Amino acid sequence: MFKSKFLTKNKRYTLIIFVFFTQICLSQIYEVGISYGKSNFIGDVGNTSFINPKDDIFGGVLKWNRSPRHAYRISFLRSKLSGFDIHSKDPRRIERGFSFETPINEFSIGMEFNFFDYDLHDYNILFTPYIFSGLMYTKFDEQILQNGNLINTNSSKSTFGIPMIIGLKHRFYDNIILSIEIGARYTFTDKIDGNNLNNENLSYNFGNINNNDWYMFSNFNITYTFGKKPCYCNID
Repeated sequence: MFKSKFLTKNKRYTLIIFVFFTQICLSQIYEVGISYGKSNFIGDVGNTSFINPKDDIFGGVLKWNRSPRHAYRISFLRSKLSGFDIHSKDPRRIERGFSFETPINEFSIGMEFNFFDYDLHDYNILFTPYIFSGLMYTKFDEQILQNGNLINTNSSKSTFGIPMIIGLKHRFYDNIILSIEIGARYTFTDKIDGNNLNNENLSYNFGNINNNDWYMFSNFNITYTFGKKPCYCNID
């Protein structure tokens, strides 16, 4: 009986060790790199075009490729969001003439999914489309409406949101990966452009209070890959 329990316990430990080493020995590939592109705002002020890149984006990205099909990703991006009613195709906005500008800092974390198997140690694999989503945190400056003009208060505000990105990555050279992507950011606020403001001192709205603000990033990333080559562990 004692021997049976001992063997059962040994099998249990063997299974735990097998799972542990399997996780370690699977592809442990990391990527670190830089991002550059253009942003545009979609809200109650300015142009209503969904993709209209105009303001610079700078930032960095870090990825942990857990398998040829998915990776965990963290990124930090800095840009500016702006809107000018005179650039809109809506005659009502042109007549209104509002405008605003605010710097933004975005931190996002989530999962990137590859449509094709993309083993970074297999140099015969050159490219794959991918999608990314997760959670983001964005800081921006509060806007207030004074005498018919939107004024930047330089008071920092923040919101959470959901990034939705589609892209294409390509092995540019050995350990260098080039990716191009377009991403929509849905925010949990309608106040980036100063609309729907409600604080201790002011309360007003001038746009659609039922729609939150969006913004778009159109950018490319250049990353350097490093880490262990995948191995396959067998425990007898």
